[in-house]
Amino acid sequence: MNDKAPELSRGDEYVVFYRGGPYDGRTDHRISTNGSWDAELTVIAAMDGKETQLVYSSPQAHRVGDQVQVTYTWDQPDSEPLEALEERNDR
Repeated sequence: MNDKAPELSRGDEYVVFYRGGPYDGRTDHRISTNGSWDAELTVIAAMDGKETQLVYSSPQAHRVGDQVQVTYTWDQPDSEPLEALEERNDR
């Protein structure tokens, strides 16, 4: 097995996999702007009109065929808190 990180060039597309949190299991396609992947992603989750910023970090990249895939893990301490269902007062 090769432990060398895959290489990207500026303008290359890579696939993002989200692990944990509200985006768990979702994917996204991103374009490299600097010849690498992002060290951290912040995504906005909107639930019932309220937006929350979620931070995903600790990227782990590998190449599958011609595609670079990068998995990001939810960073709960650096994300905005999620409102508990029982505290939403929407019932």
